[in-house]
Amino acid sequence: MIETSDTKKGIFFLISSAFFFALMAVFVKLAGDIHFIQKAFFRNAVAFIIALTGTIRDYRKNGKEAVTIPKGSMLFLILRAIAGSVGVFGNFYAIDRILLSDAAILNKMAPFFTILFSYIILKEKIKPLPLICIIIAFSGSILIVKPSFNFTQMLPTLAAFMGGVGAGLAYASVRKLSYLHCNGKIIILFFSAFSMLLSVPYMIVSFNPMTLYQTGMLICAGACAAGGQFSVTAAYYHAPANKISIYDYSQVLFSTLFGFMFFGQFPDYLSLIGYIIIITMAIVNFIYSEHCKDTEFSGL
Repeated sequence: MIETSDTKKGIFFLISSAFFFALMAVFVKLAGDIHFIQKAFFRNAVAFIIALTGTIRDYRKNGKEAVTIPKGSMLFLILRAIAGSVGVFGNFYAIDRILLSDAAILNKMAPFFTILFSYIILKEKIKPLPLICIIIAFSGSILIVKPSFNFTQMLPTLAAFMGGVGAGLAYASVRKLSYLHCNGKIIILFFSAFSMLLSVPYMIVSFNPMTLYQTGMLICAGACAAGGQFSVTAAYYHAPANKISIYDYSQVLFSTLFGFMFFGQFPDYLSLIGYIIIITMAIVNFIYSEHCKDTEFSGL
């Protein structure tokens, strides 16, 4: 049985991750004309350094046991790394080519796929009401961003969609790793190193020199990505996807807000309706989960 306090922690960490990832997209866009693979490398490098520092600290404090990879974890570490890399590359490619809010809504396919993959990997049950809440919340998100799917945008929108699929599988893998008691810092360290290695061939052949400003923006993007990564890892450590995934939609709200603040994107009345729908569905799902805490999984 999942304790209510753990669910609340999961919600808090997931909303925190949404904030950090939305802010990360702002810094990525502000970095300007740099190839998305190079941007992804710096994003992962900062997270790698932070995770490595934490892992070394754990090792010095608790010995080898703190950094030992539990039996059965390697498959899901690899799966999380591959899926997470697809998510990062797809999202970064899209951020440079479509509106922040468009990229955010396509990336918000992740909760659907988190639930699907959690059902496949973890056998977490699916119940009707929270599923309805997520579908309605997704509709509210569409009202906010009003995606335009024309031919010239087909590739970046597809990349953003695949980024959402990858993120969903990655989050479900994190949840599985939590059951196996794999250290969260190890999960982030493994993923960041794997994704950096995928970027190395491009960095060797086609590295783009950067200004001090661009370097600063990418460092900030990396710091926000690390904050988001640690938060989302903690979120799915504390609670199953079926209880908390709807709160990941708060990133759409943050992205719309940051789009207004940094790029002058003014929300219209449809966007405001979308805000109300998303927040209402989040509240409904939370109340439902609270009343179903007597079951093993009260969400989907």
